[in-house]
Amino acid sequence: MKYSKATNYALHTMLHLAMSNTTKPVGVQTLAEQQQVSPTYLSKILTKLVKEGMVTSVSGANGGYSLVHGWESISFLDIIYAIEGKSSLFECHFNHGPECLIQKVMLRAEEKMEEELRNQTIADLVNKETTF
Repeated sequence: MKYSKATNYALHTMLHLAMSNTTKPVGVQTLAEQQQVSPTYLSKILTKLVKEGMVTSVSGANGGYSLVHGWESISFLDIIYAIEGKSSLFECHFNHGPECLIQKVMLRAEEKMEEELRNQTIADLVNKETTF
């Protein structure tokens, strides 16, 4: 099981925006340099976060990205869903239906992982000594 690099960058970007302590939008170039990633690639990730209502964007010379009002309630799972989508990690390829014993175990495990990610917010990390 592996999340994409985009999810990694999205989580780090959200944390960076939360810890930036500025009321001004942060430019994509600054965010990209902080993570040593292409600004074009990071822009695509930020577009998904904007579309999901987690980040706002401002165009122009003084433009950039900011967290939305109420960002403190955004969970890791919200961010992962914004980037990866909401499909299940495991799909049984046999026609056993909902009674498949293997699928039941895998879905239970996935539910526990999702619960942990749902309970962890970026705001939880802001108050901790964090290296990102």
